[in-house]
Amino acid sequence: MIHAQDLVKTFGTVKAVDGVSFDVREGEIFAFLGPNGAGKTTTIQMLTTLQAPTSGSIRIDGLDPRTQPHEVRRRFGIVFQDPSLDGELTALENLELHGVLYHVPRKLRNERAAMLLKLFELWEKRDAFVKTFSGGMKRRLEIARGLLHYPKVLFLDEPTLGLDVQTRIAIWQHVRKLRDEVGTTVFMTTHYMDEAENCDRIAIIDHGKIQAIDTPAALKRLIGGDKIIVGGDPALEADMSAKYDVDVQKVGGELHFQVASGAEFVPRLIGDFGGRVKSVQIKQPSLEDVFLKLTGHGIRAEEGSSKDLERQGIQLWRGGGRGGR
Repeated sequence: MIHAQDLVKTFGTVKAVDGVSFDVREGEIFAFLGPNGAGKTTTIQMLTTLQAPTSGSIRIDGLDPRTQPHEVRRRFGIVFQDPSLDGELTALENLELHGVLYHVPRKLRNERAAMLLKLFELWEKRDAFVKTFSGGMKRRLEIARGLLHYPKVLFLDEPTLGLDVQTRIAIWQHVRKLRDEVGTTVFMTTHYMDEAENCDRIAIIDHGKIQAIDTPAALKRLIGGDKIIVGGDPALEADMSAKYDVDVQKVGGELHFQVASGAEFVPRLIGDFGGRVKSVQIKQPSLEDVFLKLTGHGIRAEEGSSKDLERQGIQLWRGGGRGGR
């Protein structure tokens, strides 16, 4: 459904996307996982005709966004990071307006609006003004609006950013239901590890480059085993490294290293070092561990700047004209 080959996007001397290639299968939930400034939003903008690539090629359902932008736009829906609903309209009116802009016939428009509002549990609020909605309700309505014209692909750019955990879980239940019942292909960006776990496949992206693409389970197998966290005698660092031939890292007052099977290893550890070990934890590999292994830093270490490269890119694009549309 989506094919990208050697995508590059530069803003002056800044290379926001650097040779990115990937494919998204029909009916798949696919995610870009990375921190702010990694190139996630810039890539979505190129896929959705908002920016033209500096170089490289894109196909959406076999179409080129640069030469066939109108045909491509009819095939996707999008939920941006920033809210884009009209708060002075009701939920139903927001969907009605979207349907008019996409030339959805009135009868079909009404049928789809009712179906989507029920799917996202907003039917009882259809006549309420959007400005009275909670953040989670607005997000659900934005997703429903993006689906009104029955797109083949739904793009979600940080769809649960700033929402509480309970609301994020509820939105993900709706997204999975959408994929399972309607068959929509979902391409999303996120920096939440738990959110990425919901996806069929993940592309880990950092500094504009894709580091790996695979299922969550396959990516975690890259770690090569379980993490052992030991608290106790500081001298254990050198002793365990020598005895077990493992790379022991000191994190705070704990010692971290990896073994093939934590459950089998711990009895051996206790037998070898006895009273020198005060505590032992076994931690199965996480996507956080994968990200650290592939990039050399944790994802949270690079979050938090509202002036990241992607937003700089948007500002440069807006200031320099709209030739990329």
